[in-house]
Amino acid sequence: MSTSSRIRRFIALVRKESYQAIRDPSTILIAFVLPLILLFLFGYGVSLDTTRTRIGLVLEQATPLTQDLAASFQASRYFAVTVGRDRRMFEEDLVLGNVRGIVVIPADFTTNYAAGKRPQIQVLVDGSDPNTANFVQNYAQGAVANWERQRQSETVAAGPPISIEQRFWFNPELTSRNFLVPGSIAIVMTLVGTLLTSLVVAREWERGTMEAMMATPVTSAELLAGKILPYFLLGLASMTLCVLLAVFLFGVPFRGSVIALYALSAAFLIPALGQGLLISTATKNQFLASQLALISAFLPAFLLSGFLFEINSMPEIIQWITIIVPARYLIPSLQTVFLAGDIWPMFARAIAVMLLIGGIMFVLAARSTRKRIG
Repeated sequence: MSTSSRIRRFIALVRKESYQAIRDPSTILIAFVLPLILLFLFGYGVSLDTTRTRIGLVLEQATPLTQDLAASFQASRYFAVTVGRDRRMFEEDLVLGNVRGIVVIPADFTTNYAAGKRPQIQVLVDGSDPNTANFVQNYAQGAVANWERQRQSETVAAGPPISIEQRFWFNPELTSRNFLVPGSIAIVMTLVGTLLTSLVVAREWERGTMEAMMATPVTSAELLAGKILPYFLLGLASMTLCVLLAVFLFGVPFRGSVIALYALSAAFLIPALGQGLLISTATKNQFLASQLALISAFLPAFLLSGFLFEINSMPEIIQWITIIVPARYLIPSLQTVFLAGDIWPMFARAIAVMLLIGGIMFVLAARSTRKRIG
């Protein structure tokens, strides 16, 4: 068969799959509506910023010194402070979760401070949420340290205290949205790539059209390529929509290049689409294929990619498992493109690993797609 005939046949396959994707409402919902929902949830509904954490502040003895320290807590942007005279006022609120911690300034604080002793402050936190408990404890220590520096600068004339100037690169405001939204784009691309393609071949088997295609001269490679190209372009279109929303709606800075963005996204879609095809060719059932796609692609991308949980803090065996999760390589790369700019040595390694995983997926999918009626 001539090359021109193969090209015409391949174009016909791509056109057929494109028409089928456009006519299928579920494809539009998954490619464009679902990403919008997820992006709005991560952009507005999920926040790791711990500003205005509710705490109870106990002043067992009100003196100018303890009130000055209490004012330091009240002025902190990290705390929403309610002042009381007895810790029992807040114990029930701590149990119910109405406050996240109790800071107790004891009655002997002023006496010990005047005598040159190291006064003690008690911090009670709700340990059922370890992250918030650590935040409350650290921010309380920071508030006390700031107060001590101010007192020393006012009372000691021997010289100014040591001043620490902090600077945070790439995300000066420490806004969690600036790294959650780029990470959520990777989650969206995982859903669009794997979930959509997992339904492609399975849909053909359920509708009985796969038998007709098996009777044609189309090879397995041409069949897979013809089905994958429209969804590859659909995934890039969905990514573009998400990036535009991230920059213009959520205000996430974009400091990298468009070339790096599309190179990373295209490389990631290869393993995502390959995994979807592998699931689709193995199951021949849309419901089962969609469930396997969610379990094997979405959950690992959400939990094992470093999106919300540090990979280094996971058990060692889980860290080894994350090596085969493509989103592990895309998420830090996307966050770098948005917040830091182009770092091509990092991108090249991520692209190479994602293409390797994608190549393995496509080889397995091609071996599973045998030209016979199963």
